[in-house]
Amino acid sequence: MGALEEEPRRLEGGDGKSRCLSCGLPTDRVATPEHDWVLLEPGMEPLAHKVPAEYRWIVLSDGRVTVYGVCPPDPFQRCRIEHRLACPAQPLPDLWPWLTSLRGENERRAERQTEPELPETWPEVG
Repeated sequence: MGALEEEPRRLEGGDGKSRCLSCGLPTDRVATPEHDWVLLEPGMEPLAHKVPAEYRWIVLSDGRVTVYGVCPPDPFQRCRIEHRLACPAQPLPDLWPWLTSLRGENERRAERQTEPELPETWPEVG
């Protein structure tokens, strides 16, 4: 990113969506203040106090995200988590029970994604 850009660049049509190379599920690719990118789990915004400080990503007013290590955080503050923590294709320790459930659900979603689609109409039996 150049020094004159006011907003972080977005990928793939401006929506910041991409797919995980490990599991194939959609992720949100978001810029950081350090001009790096991080893949975040889409649609997941847990309360910040439920996530260890080093794993909390807070959305800044310009759309970028940063790790939020304030302890204790505001009890109503929401945060984002990296997709790698919820990715079913990456071996990780059981950091939190709700994350283990999310990883299991993502594994089922990834499996359904590769299953053949059923026909819209069934042949008539006559």
